[in-house]
Amino acid sequence: MGISLMTDKTSSFYAYLSRLKWIKRWGLMRNAHEDNVMEHSWDVAVIAHALALIKNRYFDGQVDSNVVATVALFHDVTEVITGDLPTPIKYHSSALLGAYKQIEHQAEETLLNTLPTDFIEDYRKLLDHEYVSKEHQQIIKAADKISAYLKCKAELKAGNTEFEVAMKQLEKIVFGMEDQPEVLFFMQTFAPGCELTLDDLVK
Repeated sequence: MGISLMTDKTSSFYAYLSRLKWIKRWGLMRNAHEDNVMEHSWDVAVIAHALALIKNRYFDGQVDSNVVATVALFHDVTEVITGDLPTPIKYHSSALLGAYKQIEHQAEETLLNTLPTDFIEDYRKLLDHEYVSKEHQQIIKAADKISAYLKCKAELKAGNTEFEVAMKQLEKIVFGMEDQPEVLFFMQTFAPGCELTLDDLVK
């Protein structure tokens, strides 16, 4: 018995998403462990979810942790089209950053236009930063920095000094987020465990 389809077109949206695993991060640096956008997106999502819960539980926050996690999961999705532009290049000048933001917006529209019409506005709330509250953006940005910091720490532990300067820069940023006490709570509570070996973890 056939299934009656109710969509107005086929969609390549998830085909695009599946290719995030091929987009490498930290492309200008030698990596002990190659990092891709799909892995990074999951990492940022779970950290952002934790930050939101911490904010709500201990610091009078009223943010939706599930929305934060979902938006974080999609925060770099346009890189399946644009690729990962290294931070030193992206922020080299205001003109370059502005041009990249325009390209990023065009990539958002390209991805949205692959969706069946009935789902475009649902996904726009996840992909288009203009639809994400400033508070949610702040949490996701912090999670992004924490994820990058932990990546640098892992590379240094693997003996890769290539990440030493980046780690010091990110450490200053992360521990300087004094207006986000949930960040310091996360770093004091969860970050130290990330340096343990499996044998240490299961003791």
